[in-house]
Amino acid sequence: MSIKGVKRLELLLCAPSCPLWLNLSMDLSAKQQRLEESLRALGRTLVAYSGGVDSAYLVWAAHQVLGADMLAVIADSPSLARTQLQDALTFAEEHSIPIEVIQTAEMDRPEYVRNDRQRCFHCKDELFQVMEKFAAARGFNSIAYGVNVDDQSDFRPGQAAAHQHQVAAPLLQAGLGKADIRELARNAGLRVWEKPASACLSSRIEYGRPVTLQALSAVERGEEALHTLGFRQCRVRHHGEIARIEIAKDELPLALTPQMFAEFTRVFKGLGFSFVTLDTEGFRSGSMNTFHSSQPLIKLIS
Repeated sequence: MSIKGVKRLELLLCAPSCPLWLNLSMDLSAKQQRLEESLRALGRTLVAYSGGVDSAYLVWAAHQVLGADMLAVIADSPSLARTQLQDALTFAEEHSIPIEVIQTAEMDRPEYVRNDRQRCFHCKDELFQVMEKFAAARGFNSIAYGVNVDDQSDFRPGQAAAHQHQVAAPLLQAGLGKADIRELARNAGLRVWEKPASACLSSRIEYGRPVTLQALSAVERGEEALHTLGFRQCRVRHHGEIARIEIAKDELPLALTPQMFAEFTRVFKGLGFSFVTLDTEGFRSGSMNTFHSSQPLIKLIS
């Protein structure tokens, strides 16, 4: 085949009308086909959506496969940062994905507010109860959410709630991990493919410390300040009087200057923390699940 013929074939394989799995590696193609088949089998489906890469790709794929027979549902509550909510709504608008905002009331549940290691179960239990009522009222057959293969290696009690409510897990069923999903999103031209991971604000509060509106606000405002200072992947971990800042290792050099120390102190003492610490292990997802008191910290006290 001539070079011109090869170019023509590449264009055909990338045509928008082709199935989603074309123009991918064979292994990823097979997983993508399984995802399409899983979504198609669900019928009219509500998709739990948070705006993160996994759920964003899932709602996009569901819309490609199901069209008007799907609806993205995002739960608005104090544990969802306002910037995350707005970005999630913008993404759906960019791709004409039907979406509806619902209200959840996990903050009214004492078992959630007490913030033990089952907090995520109670949050997801509330979400799926609200979604079940919504689905029944609007004639939807199924509910799906964006859990994936890699989530199985972390402590995720919310998956038990999903199992109890018989919520479908199309990404998991297709055998897709986080790297797969980012690659599929990149291939589809979705801007979220490189979006940093972001869990709910309550996950920043140490276990055993009650989830309060004040604590959630301090975490949200602290992370907004870090983004303004130029940090892309970061977390503010709430340990009562202590704010523990996690920053991605490749961004740590920006943090390790006297000028930035002064900014951290100004910002977080202004939010009510007595002490400001920088975690020398850097950002890692789910660090609250393994945190113990002997982790190395730089304490910045003024």
